[in-house]
Amino acid sequence: MSSDATRVLVLSTTAFTLAFAVWVMFAIVGLPLRDEFGLSEPQFALLTAIPILTGSLLRIPLGIATDRFGGRLVFTVLLLITAVPTYLIQFADSYAELLVYAFLIGLSGASFAVGVAWVSAWYPANRQGIALGTFGAGNVGASITKLLAPTLITTVGVGGAMGGLVPGGWRFVPFLFAILLVMMAAALWFGTPHVDRRPAQGRRLSDLVRPMGTLRAWRFGLYYVVVFGAYVALALWLPRYYVDVFGVGLGLAGVLTALFIFPASLLRPLGGYLADRFGARRVMYLVFATMTFACLLLAAPEGHVVVELPGRGDDAIARILPWSMNIWLFTVLIVMIGVAMGVGKAAVFVYIPVYFPADVGAVGGLVGAVGGLGGFLLPLLFSWTEGLTGMPQATFMVLLLLIVVSFAWLHLTVYRMLQRESPHLEGRFEHPDRVSA
Repeated sequence: MSSDATRVLVLSTTAFTLAFAVWVMFAIVGLPLRDEFGLSEPQFALLTAIPILTGSLLRIPLGIATDRFGGRLVFTVLLLITAVPTYLIQFADSYAELLVYAFLIGLSGASFAVGVAWVSAWYPANRQGIALGTFGAGNVGASITKLLAPTLITTVGVGGAMGGLVPGGWRFVPFLFAILLVMMAAALWFGTPHVDRRPAQGRRLSDLVRPMGTLRAWRFGLYYVVVFGAYVALALWLPRYYVDVFGVGLGLAGVLTALFIFPASLLRPLGGYLADRFGARRVMYLVFATMTFACLLLAAPEGHVVVELPGRGDDAIARILPWSMNIWLFTVLIVMIGVAMGVGKAAVFVYIPVYFPADVGAVGGLVGAVGGLGGFLLPLLFSWTEGLTGMPQATFMVLLLLIVVSFAWLHLTVYRMLQRESPHLEGRFEHPDRVSA
């Protein structure tokens, strides 16, 4: 692979890692901020979800813009613009101001669509799975926030340093992130090839958006809600869940949440390799099955489970088994979900260059936007269902329902494909995702 392509991959992945850390910043910074501003639970949920909404909605136009104008230009401008509200949030003194800055900081979430289109333009089809998986591992930026932000909050005293030039407390985190965004923009601009690849240059906008109207693109979007939207939602929700349900401190909650985030991010290259090797559809079957099993246990209400044991006639025995969830079993199941998500996030995006080779920016933007919107809506839905039922497990009941629906659609699609094309599948099923479905 050329050194130019490698530079694009390395620097875009680094930039996405930083941008993702900024995107989910409120998951940790929002907790002391909640206390300072006296926010209610719905207000706090909205504040953490607003950046996800912005970043999701902008993925479509910025994905298209990347195909037309090149990732080097679009990514650099995006980082510089995002640095402005990130810096200004330290001066917020009302909830309304916080919402405005949160909305603008959400720009950082659109970096995913930019990077996917850019990396895809520099890599051949047979290497795109591993390349896109490597880029997508930038999701680990969420762990940077979870692990470092609690420490950064206490690094500088509330009164600040250097005569107030450097803010203290939670305000130090956005201050530092703003500086890093500007530095990253410079590294990206001067470190990547000046002659960029623009696969959609000269094409009409109507041609670029046409593939987004296909049902298949929206189906991939639903899959991405499960493996990415739910990932974002849990990355935001888990620190609060650990603190409120298990009574741990914010630092430990951040560490335990990072145990979920690391595999959900760092296993994307493995997911890309497996999808390149065995086909995305087979990988997604395994992903959905694993997540279904884990969520069945996580969603189970604590109490007792009645198990019918086989016997002869009246000798059948009903045994009552106790069921409770402790923090370590909970964490093991959460990590299992994270592993499945890490593999699945890459597999979903291997579908796109196969079915839409000339429209990766537009379709990738759509899929990323749908997934990101899931990350915006799910925390709100988690909050609503928990309030309605009074059960923290309602979070995983919602997630389980989403997984089952997606799993069923995948299986129905494969079944219909096999019924329609079974006479012609011999010799082609080794890479089933290249068969129309």
